[in-house]
Amino acid sequence: MKCSITEKIFQSHAGGANVRTGSILFAGIDLAMGTDATMPLAIQEFNKIGRNVFDPAKIALVQDHFVPAKDIMTANYSLEMRKFAEQHRIKNYFELGRGGICHHIVPDEGLCYPGDLIVGADSHTCTYGAFGAFATGVGSTDLAAAMATGKLWFKIPAAIKVVLTGKKRAYVQGKDIILKLISILGVDGATYKALEFTGDGLADLDMSDRITICNMAIEAGGKTGIFEVDDITREYFKKFNNNKVVENLKTGEDSAYERVIELDISEIEPLVAEPFLPSNVRAASRVDSICINQAVLGSCTNGRIEDMQMAAGVLKGRKVHPRVRLIVIPGTQEILKQMIKENLLDAFVDAGAVISPPTCGPCLGGHMGILGDNEVCIASTNRNFVGRMGSTSSKVYLANPAVVAASAVRGEICHPEVLL
Repeated sequence: MKCSITEKIFQSHAGGANVRTGSILFAGIDLAMGTDATMPLAIQEFNKIGRNVFDPAKIALVQDHFVPAKDIMTANYSLEMRKFAEQHRIKNYFELGRGGICHHIVPDEGLCYPGDLIVGADSHTCTYGAFGAFATGVGSTDLAAAMATGKLWFKIPAAIKVVLTGKKRAYVQGKDIILKLISILGVDGATYKALEFTGDGLADLDMSDRITICNMAIEAGGKTGIFEVDDITREYFKKFNNNKVVENLKTGEDSAYERVIELDISEIEPLVAEPFLPSNVRAASRVDSICINQAVLGSCTNGRIEDMQMAAGVLKGRKVHPRVRLIVIPGTQEILKQMIKENLLDAFVDAGAVISPPTCGPCLGGHMGILGDNEVCIASTNRNFVGRMGSTSSKVYLANPAVVAASAVRGEICHPEVLL
């Protein structure tokens, strides 16, 4: 068995074509996803094609980037997608207040499965690889073609095998594992390649960790990130009770891969990516006296209930530093409801945080947390480029939710153990 997971998935979607790394082919897709930020252009191009969508049940449209609308322009973005969904009877349309951030909604609604081929007009569509799917971001024009035909052309990417061993230390999460990997590869070390994850270390990674890791595969240039299917994957899909088969996808022999990287996660400590690249990584314990003005907890990278639980545990009984604004953004309405059930909101509100509705918001410099001149933010988001969250003179540091919460309390970036 010398095929990578990537090759196996494309073999099942290419009508019997001989699939190998570098092959160029048309393949049928299982899901096409768009958001309020990317659909307006896709709709414009789709209308030029002059046909109906290929399957209303295989398209997902999510209001998440600029909601609640921050101005007339973004309100019209949402309105345009809303009308399209109604016109084409899109089954999986998620409105504000009944959905959340796209990359949490898609798996939580059972719209991705192991072995699926998924495209989305958002670069972090690779998130669904956490569930054993080949998922990748495309442009709005490609999304239009996918919605019309149910197919797209692909060049089959080479794959890098990442073998994870060991167990996580205290306060270490998937964010630290992917930051470590990006520091090894660089931001272009996996360009147009698939990162495929295996090893006995997977047993210590829950779905939240895997979501974070695959979400940021693109920050190393990756076409996608994919976890092989194991008992943790299968357990996740039991809740849907729809009799769909969860494929037993495993990585192939080393010879199927361009490169093999071994990573002992027991050697990784909480990390921070300093401006202005996700690869500019340093141990949180070695970041000295960086005062912050804002802390953001959430996003498609770290908006899961496990992230909220970790941060709330750090915050409980403590107060956010007077200089700091802590913005908490759950990934979906269901995650927000779970936070209420577990009394996590009390920990955040009592600490002095503000709770946002599920939205991309400040992550892309959209709204609800824009940085002013020379302000500094620590965030559990995925990018820290120049001007990513507002002013071009501002700075964003990336870290896991525990580090974000601890830093909000201390007023400067720190390891959570400093609070003890």
